[in-house]
Parts: sequence; structure tokens; C-alpha cells
Amino acid sequence: MSDAPDLRFRSDMTVELVKHSAADTDVLWAARVSTAGEQSLDELEKDPERSKGLINFLMRDRHGSPFEHNSMTFFISAPIFVFREFHRHRAGWSYNEESGRYRELEPVFYVPDASRKLVQEGRPGKYRFVEGTAEQHRSVTESLETSYRRSYEAYQEMLDAGVAREVARAALPVGLYSSMYATCNARSLMHFLGLRTRHELAKVPSFPQREIEMVAERMEAHWARLMPLTYEAFNANGRVAP
Repeated sequence: MSDAPDLRFRSDMTVELVKHSAADTDVLWAARVSTAGEQSLDELEKDPERSKGLINFLMRDRHGSPFEHNSMTFFISAPIFVFREFHRHRAGWSYNEESGRYRELEPVFYVPDASRKLVQEGRPGKYRFVEGTAEQHRSVTESLETSYRRSYEAYQEMLDAGVAREVARAALPVGLYSSMYATCNARSLMHFLGLRTRHELAKVPSFPQREIEMVAERMEAHWARLMPLTYEAFNANGRVAP
């Protein structure tokens, strides 16, 4: 058997905006073509208050298609269980994830840090998470690290025995980090944020798992810088996707 690799444990998420074609003017251009035909960028930007009002109107009255004429591609590194939730979002999204069939997977695993609330109180649909004790955090850390070490050892033992990667990967847990490119438009991202963040301005409450919310928060910060008027209207209208 080959030398055992050093396992790496993380509690953070990686979200990088790798490319984009996204601006508030994309929304204005798409919306105004229905009444004014083709317009230049100068025409769209010469009346900022009118532009702000139009975006707010579109958001408030849920005229959604003008928010689709843009694109953002993110590189995301997160545990597999986050991606299993992420891939529930299909309309307006494209994904390419690293493959355990074609490459040996790196031993990087998720272990929650001390800020992660561990204890669930109440019943499904009406529950909350509260802080865990120091002993519970210690138990989680020790149990996960032990499990991860054994599962990755089993994975490597099978690879060393000549077993195909696509078979050997079955030994690996959902706490393993994976990576992917995710491409979306502002409308599909707003729908994602409405479900995967818990926010005081939301008309419809959501109770996302904290780990996917960490990813969503970082995506939201990138988008807010690209499309500030659209982002402002999203918040002003209850964070409901148009």
C-alpha cells in the first residue's frame, strides 16, 4: 500500500467569480426593447432615477425575463452534501463538477468549526438550531476525522489493488470536498438566494442548511457588486425572485 496521505480538514467554502457579463444595463436594455426598440448604452444611462424605477417596477410586478439577459460563472469548492442540495436548482443553471471517475480525489474533508450550531430543537418544519456544548463539538470533530481517515484509507487500498476509481469512490463520504463551475443569470440566482439564505428582509422565510448558506452569501456579495440596482430592488421587494 502507498504511503498514507495527509488529510486536510476545512470548515470554509470557496466561491470565486471567474467570469461574468452582468450589469444593471442588461436588465434595462432587455426591458425597454418592448416599448422603445433598440437603444444605445448612453440612452440607458442618461436618466439614473428612471432606470432605478424601471428595475424596481420589473421586480415588484414580477416581470422576470429581463433579468435573464446576463451571465455569471462561479468556481465553488464545498462538501459533496452541499452540491447535492445545490443541484436541486436546475432552471437557469449549468454545472460542471470534478469527476471521481477520471481523477483520484484529494483527501480534503469538512469539519464544522466552533461557530456551527449543532443541536436541533423542535420538529421538522418548526425547529431551530442552538449552540452545542464544548463536548459535542469535540465529539463531532473526533468522530468525523476518524471516519474520514478510515474511509480514505479504504479508498486508497482499493486503488492500490487496481480497482477502478469509479468503484473505489463509493467508500468516500459526503463530507469530502468537491469543486465545480456553476453558471447562472440574475433571475436564477435570485431564486437560489431566496431559498438558500435566511434574511430579515425576506417576505417568505427560509431555513437553509448553514453550509449551503455560506456559499450563497459569498455568491450574493459578488452579484451585489455587479448589479447594485437589481440587488437593491431584490431586497426592497422581499427577496422574491421575479
